[in-house]
Amino acid sequence: MPASEILLVIGGESRAAASTFERANPVTGDVATRAAAASVQDATAAVDAAQAAFPGWSALGPGARRAALLKAADALDAKAANFVSAMMEEIGATEGWARFNLMLASAIVREAASITTQIGGEVIPSDKPGCISMAIREPAGVVLSMAPWNAPIILATRAIAVPLACGNTVVLKASEQCPRTHGLIIEAFVEAGLGGGIVNLVTNAPQDAGEIVGAMIDHPAVRRVNFTGSTAVGKIIARRCAENLKPVLLELGGKAPMIVLDDADLDEAVKAAAFGAFMNQGQICMSTERIIVVDAIADAFAERFKAKASSMAVGDPREGKTPLGAVVDTRTVDHVRSLIDDALAAGATQLTGGDANGVLMPAHVIDNVTPAMKLFRDESFGPVVGIIRARDEAHAIELANDTEYGLSASVFTRDTARGLRVARQIQSGICHVNGPTVHDEAQMPFGGVKASGYGKFGGKAGIDSFTELRWITIETEPGHYPI
Repeated sequence: MPASEILLVIGGESRAAASTFERANPVTGDVATRAAAASVQDATAAVDAAQAAFPGWSALGPGARRAALLKAADALDAKAANFVSAMMEEIGATEGWARFNLMLASAIVREAASITTQIGGEVIPSDKPGCISMAIREPAGVVLSMAPWNAPIILATRAIAVPLACGNTVVLKASEQCPRTHGLIIEAFVEAGLGGGIVNLVTNAPQDAGEIVGAMIDHPAVRRVNFTGSTAVGKIIARRCAENLKPVLLELGGKAPMIVLDDADLDEAVKAAAFGAFMNQGQICMSTERIIVVDAIADAFAERFKAKASSMAVGDPREGKTPLGAVVDTRTVDHVRSLIDDALAAGATQLTGGDANGVLMPAHVIDNVTPAMKLFRDESFGPVVGIIRARDEAHAIELANDTEYGLSASVFTRDTARGLRVARQIQSGICHVNGPTVHDEAQMPFGGVKASGYGKFGGKAGIDSFTELRWITIETEPGHYPI
């Protein structure tokens, strides 16, 4: 079997499916991966395997779960070369982006390992004499996890690490755009001793995604669902989970604003804006999509930012010579181009950019963007950012909040107290003062508000998402009842 052919992993065993599907390299068009196209029966079998493994895994002490997760982190690190190759071939990633993914992913697993002894409860004073009343957190059961392609190692690992630390078993539904990358993650976990159904892998053809996911959500053994991806798909999943009365953690789209106030350090703001807007070609849920600059310093900022963006070349990610690589497909190029054309037709001005060469699209900076333009409202998920001029601080906050999304944001000012005051008024799950909108750490509570979703990944915050909080009492005195 070729190394790039990915099988299902069910109950710790690799399985073929009745058919396969192919993922093409976005840069070359060649077949990057051939993967099993799971049927509903295959997906159901994966959930069954996770259910069968749940009693044993959930009964293990925190030390044993910690040891297994630490082994998994080491196993991930050992596959660095394979991960780099897979991400380059499947999504056109640069080597730097792939290695950053792996670094943060292994940190996420190690952080999850550290919280196995922190899944605590409490004794709550009872008004009933002799009654010991306890709140106890217990594993929920089987967790269905779904991760996207854009930061594939980080997001898939995040989707399974804390659920496992909490004593749950997991079915990972891989992205159709990077089945090999997601398959390597499960391979590492199985090698670390988390086989036998503790972790399972389902890959499916794109056209079968709705049926496969629906069947797994409907399965009575699935007790928690988490999904990272688009808001449109997140709404579909939320509705299906609601029909089954199953909690779901959703980390969805974003339109992150970066506010630059009149007292900001412009050099720092320019560096952060360039990183936030163009890291991984703008294909990050936290990517800076709107730079909201107060009029007093807008021209100076735009001039410096234009120079910075113009210096960021785009090139073949396999050569590793440029800061920008490929976008995931030509549909992304077309979408970004349509947003730019709409803005220019409505009076915006292009400071940097140019024609794409296939999926190699240069960094675009569009100035004088207004709320009437699609570029202000629609998530681009590509190498373009709009500059919006604000009258003052209050207007900047108003513009930042004028969006259906609310994942990440940032504000630049030399006055720390002012920055905190502004941050408190921005409607987002995450906000950074004098830092970029793209910032992730394993131990931090990660999640959004509004159309960016609900629930939190990361560290202790994830414990609440992936455990059941139960009330248990012990009576120590004879009972007295009114009847």
